[in-house]
Amino acid sequence: LGWKFYDADDYHSLENKKKMAEGIPLNDEDRIPWLCALHDILRREDSSRQDAILACSALKKMYRRVLVSGASAIASNQPEQPGENAALKILFVHLDGPIDIIAARLEKRRGHFMPPELLKSQFDTLEPPSAPENFITVSLEKSLPEIVLEIESAIFQG
Repeated sequence: LGWKFYDADDYHSLENKKKMAEGIPLNDEDRIPWLCALHDILRREDSSRQDAILACSALKKMYRRVLVSGASAIASNQPEQPGENAALKILFVHLDGPIDIIAARLEKRRGHFMPPELLKSQFDTLEPPSAPENFITVSLEKSLPEIVLEIESAIFQG
């Protein structure tokens, strides 16, 4: 697509990375500043009329609201209304699959701070997207080309 790509893991604080490396799951307090920083990146790209892709484990509905609306989503528990700081238009892609497939992929990953042992805590935290969120669900049991095609189709359909 020629879009900028961001891996949210690159923006975790050293404290968050250390905590995960020690096998300690992150909590909301750990994640909120990270999500706000990611929102700021997306806001900057949007202001520059640049499309971007962010790979991010936005596990909870509240986390996705922060990505869309920034820190104000935490206090109000609602997306911002159109105006000066209008909510970003984000298509969330929920990559869905059985824990064993994801665990096998994590086992193959090298040099990452998050150990595979934390996967269960992520599944325990997960709140799959639902209406009225702007999302698609794509099965991880498909081939990589099928996954990419499904995501691209959803992007181009608006």
